[in-house]
Amino acid sequence: MATTRIGLDRLPSAARTAVEAHTGPLLTVEESTEGFNSEIAARVTSATGTWHIKGLRTDHPRAWTQHREAAIAPLLTDLAPALRWRVETAGWDLLGFEALDGHHADYAPGSPDLPEVATLLRRLGETPCPGIELRHAEQRLEHYAAHPDDLGYFTGPHLLHTDLNNANVLVDADAPEGYRARLVDWAWATRGAAWLDAGYWVIWLIAAGHTPASAEHWAAEIPSWYTAPAEGITAFAAANANLWSEINTADPAPWTLRLATAATTWHAHRRTG
Repeated sequence: MATTRIGLDRLPSAARTAVEAHTGPLLTVEESTEGFNSEIAARVTSATGTWHIKGLRTDHPRAWTQHREAAIAPLLTDLAPALRWRVETAGWDLLGFEALDGHHADYAPGSPDLPEVATLLRRLGETPCPGIELRHAEQRLEHYAAHPDDLGYFTGPHLLHTDLNNANVLVDADAPEGYRARLVDWAWATRGAAWLDAGYWVIWLIAAGHTPASAEHWAAEIPSWYTAPAEGITAFAAANANLWSEINTADPAPWTLRLATAATTWHAHRRTG
């Protein structure tokens, strides 16, 4: 369920002052309409720089996502925006990230962004999983797997992002080739089998207009895809079809229906070959 967004101007004055201790007086504030997890999301500028601010009240049910992002950010060099500062005061937890230039990745068939996203996922697959508390993929999918034994396919020691929404991938065409795409919003970082992020990407690719075969072709650009047994990929598709069906039932909206349809389409493809 989406978190209600509020403007930066509604922060307590003590929290705003603490932010400006890092930034200096703010000159511009551009509230973001993307994302679902933050109460505060804004791009701000001052005389000294530009930042993207994410924030939640410290008593918010998902306050743990702020702690997760703060803990993992220093380990994501060249994969994600750098965390420049953190403010915890006046009942708010605010993270100040490097503000990235670029556009949200285009996942449509033929998009020039697709090779860059594939390269990003390959680099993520080479990143050691940090020694911080993370949920395990089999825990997150345990209520959705068709059979309990399927959960064994999802286990592993690798760092996963798990939310391959194209809005979470920023592409800067002016950056060096192979380093143009970066992932934002690591709240759902997870430990699991190396190939799972490629699987999550498949669902978003189908939702963007790919056939299941085309989406799996792009997943095959990620070396870890070849470590997954075919029955494991099918089990993952089944679990995500169940997951997105539940999400769409609880929160019916055009985007949740689109993802539920994509996940069901992929699962049908896996079952029929």
